[in-house]
Amino acid sequence: MELSSKKKLHALSLAEKIQVLELLDESKMSQSEVARRFQVSQPQISRICKNKEKLLADWCSGTANRERKRKRESKYSSIDEALLCWYHIARAKAWDVTGPMLLHKAKELADIMGQDFVPSIGWLVRWKRRNNVGFGARHVLTPPFPPEPPPSGLTSQTQLPLSLKDFSPEDVFGYAEVPLLYRAVPGTVGTGDQVQVLLCANTRGTEKRRVLVSGLQAAPRCFFGVSSEALPASYHPDLGIPWSEWLAQFDRDMGRQGRQVALLLAAQVAGKLAGLSGLCHVRLLPLSAASTTRSLPNSVVRAFKAHYRHRLLGKLAAVQSERAGTSLAEAGAGITALDTLHMVAAAWAKVPPQSIASSFIQEGLAPCKMPLSLDKASEMPPVPCGLSLEEFSRFVDLEGEEPMPGVCKEEVDPKDEGAGEDNFEPLPTKAEALRALGTLRRWFECNGTSPELFEKFYACEEEVERLCCL
Repeated sequence: MELSSKKKLHALSLAEKIQVLELLDESKMSQSEVARRFQVSQPQISRICKNKEKLLADWCSGTANRERKRKRESKYSSIDEALLCWYHIARAKAWDVTGPMLLHKAKELADIMGQDFVPSIGWLVRWKRRNNVGFGARHVLTPPFPPEPPPSGLTSQTQLPLSLKDFSPEDVFGYAEVPLLYRAVPGTVGTGDQVQVLLCANTRGTEKRRVLVSGLQAAPRCFFGVSSEALPASYHPDLGIPWSEWLAQFDRDMGRQGRQVALLLAAQVAGKLAGLSGLCHVRLLPLSAASTTRSLPNSVVRAFKAHYRHRLLGKLAAVQSERAGTSLAEAGAGITALDTLHMVAAAWAKVPPQSIASSFIQEGLAPCKMPLSLDKASEMPPVPCGLSLEEFSRFVDLEGEEPMPGVCKEEVDPKDEGAGEDNFEPLPTKAEALRALGTLRRWFECNGTSPELFEKFYACEEEVERLCCL
């Protein structure tokens, strides 16, 4: 007796699956009738309907192989996407991209993302098939997100480059270089020790990049014994932003998260960064040359400076209460580079996400899909005691008075003048840290501290005790 032959499996290509969806949408044919027309089973037509959105997305992407019948997802999808992004950039620059070059780049991207992956020829063939990539004759591809000039006569909301619309608000970042006279006190002219602070946040305010402070000079004395990993902000000794290093770190961080993000560039710095290469996950998007808008709105920068000045005055007032007869200027001279890093990080953390998002919307740099927060007072700290609102406002905007270019000078305690270079304060021991906790708790108990503050103290106490046991 002859065995009955198995029914031959007939798989449909992407183009044929789109035809199936069009037939079902535009005619009154049933799934069974469509299955007979394409000589496939009805369950296969049902699966096509179930995956309708994914199939349409692949069809509209322009990169999918439309004649491919089965799509097997790559085990290393993040590397897949990053390499495709790099490929588009390379072809847009008219580079002659070869197979060995792609294999080398894939391995480099895998190392950046921390993945144990060695690309093979077979993997590259499948990658090319998945993404409809063919080398052939050299030609220039249109970049995936081509920037277009905004049409004239439109509102600020529609004046965004079209490429910006290809990113979600959570993946669009703005930045600002902020000059900061970090030891200044009210009533002084805009001169003195200055640092440069780099702030960066996304347009939703939900993600703030680690602050970078530059211009502190190499190895201030206060950094002796301090672990660089424990610093609350990044530190660069020279005055000026190390763009290549900062952007490379940003790109690595986004690569580890498998994200593609955009960084808005102010017109005046777009040319300076145009030559940077090797970015796979951060796309640089210049604002219009005619625009005077910062990529991080001015209101966000001013809120940061207000919180910094408020924190600085609080610290100086505490020093004055401890040392009777000390002037504000004398107290300010004792602010160290390490104090500055902590206060800068604390001030940036104090800027509320809602106000950042509202500021981006009001500047036309983010879509208005959420209610605007127009209460500017909520963004700013309260006016410190002893200053009027006008005086505090002038103090916040002190850098606008054309400060002299200067950098941080190494802190020198008057009683240590003339001492040798190796005369550093000894590092605190575990026993001293535990005694300090007891002293602080006792001080809280004797000064009517609120229960909420004690809860924060308990968390700090628990962490110190944990570190002491290591």
